[in-house]
Amino acid sequence: MTDFGDFADFADVVRPPAAGGGAGGTGGAALGFFAPWVVYALVLALHLILPARKVSGYVVDEATGEPLRYRLNGLLVLWVTLGLWAAACAKGLVPWDYFWSQRWASLAGACTFGLVFTLAIVLPAPSTGKSLPADLYLGRLANPQWGDGRVDAKMWLYLVGAVMLELNILSFAAHHVLTHPGDASLGVALYVGLFSFFLCEYLFFERVHLYTYDFVAERTGFKLGWGCLTFYPFFYCVGLWSAADATYLHTPAPLLVVSALVFFSGWALSRGANLQKFLFKTRPDAKLLGLIAPEAVTDGTRSLLCSGFWRLSRHINYLGEILMATGITLSLGRLLDPVAWLYPLYYVALLFPRQADDDRRCAAKYGALWQEYCHKVPYKIIPGLY
Repeated sequence: MTDFGDFADFADVVRPPAAGGGAGGTGGAALGFFAPWVVYALVLALHLILPARKVSGYVVDEATGEPLRYRLNGLLVLWVTLGLWAAACAKGLVPWDYFWSQRWASLAGACTFGLVFTLAIVLPAPSTGKSLPADLYLGRLANPQWGDGRVDAKMWLYLVGAVMLELNILSFAAHHVLTHPGDASLGVALYVGLFSFFLCEYLFFERVHLYTYDFVAERTGFKLGWGCLTFYPFFYCVGLWSAADATYLHTPAPLLVVSALVFFSGWALSRGANLQKFLFKTRPDAKLLGLIAPEAVTDGTRSLLCSGFWRLSRHINYLGEILMATGITLSLGRLLDPVAWLYPLYYVALLFPRQADDDRRCAAKYGALWQEYCHKVPYKIIPGLY
């Protein structure tokens, strides 16, 4: 058992009353509705104010023919936001489990914000020639930027999603600790640790993600906008939605080890593959970690990487994402809870169709070169199986 001390008394101090204008009353629900809006505005302000690296991406600006430029400071923005949040909680301005107590109101607020964002970014843009519902869902603009390039829509969306998700995870876990003082689950602690590592690592490698599918192929509409503003920060932690209030939640030690092994195996596949592709696009002759030499099929002008991680399958990074989500879910020890498994199942539902779409797009783009590549790398996602 993990001893967290006298958190029961602490909870009575920091929780506002559950009626009237407190966290649980009508006034509190109204504040909870707008809480994500405040977080998203704060993230935007910090992104503009804090120091940032300025880098070129992979996507080319259609107006200039030059690679788009980006300001990257996501990890710093996350840390400063968490510092401000911790300071507010420590001073008793808000309870540590605020986003748990206001989870439904906050979800409604984030959903509304996502819908407003979708309409605001899609409707003023020129039609793609598809139907309005298709344009609303998939978007019309490929890589919108504002403020003379100071803010990139996709980078901001991923950043606010990551920050809001981390706040939800910490707040939900705090509720678990406050509800079970002296008997909190090590599985919840591991869940928080793995997810926090996942988010910090993602923001640390922001530049690498400029070379991934979302920036190259996706447009900015409901799928990406509402997805990052609502689905990403509130659904990814679905395991804690069902587990934070559980009366008995103790993950066996062997399962904790398996959870960590599955997670970091997936992380090695996903991060290794993305780093190798990034290195190949920026320094085509360089070896990954000084060990894995690049090999590619080429038609003289275009090349497709087929060594190292990318020799295992054409979308080995997708397998890594699924394994990471599985490892995180296993940490809670709720093997028979269907709600906890919605997170990794979502990745399966998302990434297998995306693999098919990406293969069709590459077949049209590369023609015979793609056929040669598929012959050399026959598996789509799972080596030896699929």
